[in-house]
Amino acid sequence: MGLLPARPRLLALGEPTHGEETLLDLRNDVFRRLVEEEGYRTIAVESDCLKGLVVDDWVGSGTGSLDEVMERGFSHPDLGLGTSAANRELVRWMRAYNEGRPASGRLRFAGFDGPLEITHAASPRQALTALHDYLAAGVDADLLPCTAEELDGLLGADDRWTDRAAMTDPSRSTGRSAEAGRLRLLADDLTTVLDAQSPHLITQTSREAWDRARLYGRTAAGLLRYHHWMADASPVRMTRLCALRDAMMADNLLALADRGPVLVHAHNSHLQRAKSTMRMWQGQVEWWGAGALVGARLGEEYAVLATALGTIRRRGVDAPPADTVEGRLYALARDRCLVDASRLAASLGEPRPAARVSPWFGYAPLDPAHLDAHDGIVFVRDV
Repeated sequence: MGLLPARPRLLALGEPTHGEETLLDLRNDVFRRLVEEEGYRTIAVESDCLKGLVVDDWVGSGTGSLDEVMERGFSHPDLGLGTSAANRELVRWMRAYNEGRPASGRLRFAGFDGPLEITHAASPRQALTALHDYLAAGVDADLLPCTAEELDGLLGADDRWTDRAAMTDPSRSTGRSAEAGRLRLLADDLTTVLDAQSPHLITQTSREAWDRARLYGRTAAGLLRYHHWMADASPVRMTRLCALRDAMMADNLLALADRGPVLVHAHNSHLQRAKSTMRMWQGQVEWWGAGALVGARLGEEYAVLATALGTIRRRGVDAPPADTVEGRLYALARDRCLVDASRLAASLGEPRPAARVSPWFGYAPLDPAHLDAHDGIVFVRDV
């Protein structure tokens, strides 16, 4: 906190690679300290926002089993989020902390990613039907733009939405079908009813239930927008899809920030203030990530700490060259350290050190040109 110009509403802790338990243990330690010393009550992770509701319900109530929550409450199975020992310990600790506490003092869990995987996007069924069900129970039927039966017919079979071939073949996407176009309009109309009837709905249900309905609305609209552009065959298709994913992330983070300070954990590329880049099958892609979008809105109320590593020896990432940023930090011979990013950038002088090149594609080294896109650098010497 001493590095930051103001107390942030969103404090982001980035990671330069996924799936390293050491980094997830570090995140858990940071969150515990923030809970105990700074009054934080919410953690948001790079996982499906709808699946995250399963975890949040369990840490609040304890109903059901931890095994079931870990299986159903996390996305990205290729990253092992649901089988991670550190993630399991985080969820277990949050439930233990909440035991016997009033609702106002309980810890909250959130996924802030869209229901998106590297290979495909989810059907909008869950989000759209949950939003419709909430409204149907609370407002006159005449105010709704469609019936549940009409919605179900337009959605059709879920596998038409989740076809993995559509990620690389736009012609396989259903995102520009007549049904998908109609569903985009209905998602907009349903969200408008939700907003227009908010005084009544919040009173009749609760602010918590209304906020969840808004999450359904954001997610439905975001998924339908994403599917629409999956059907695009232009050269900027993947640039647009990456940007849409991070825009969904940013909207979820801004909504979470309204209920108190949040620790956010995700890949550095999603949280940094500089443009994000990735090399994909059609070439280099650049877009503004969630951190850049949120930072533009919140200013000093958004803070980001990027994590960098010295070695990941099991992946063939050995000691960094001395003339890189990681090499300078590695020479400090400390297992872990936190460095002021602006002071680090100033100490390096011009020209900046060479960019480190990782022999393993899964580790993204620091970009020396964009150190000031972060407030601090967390350096872990060996993983």
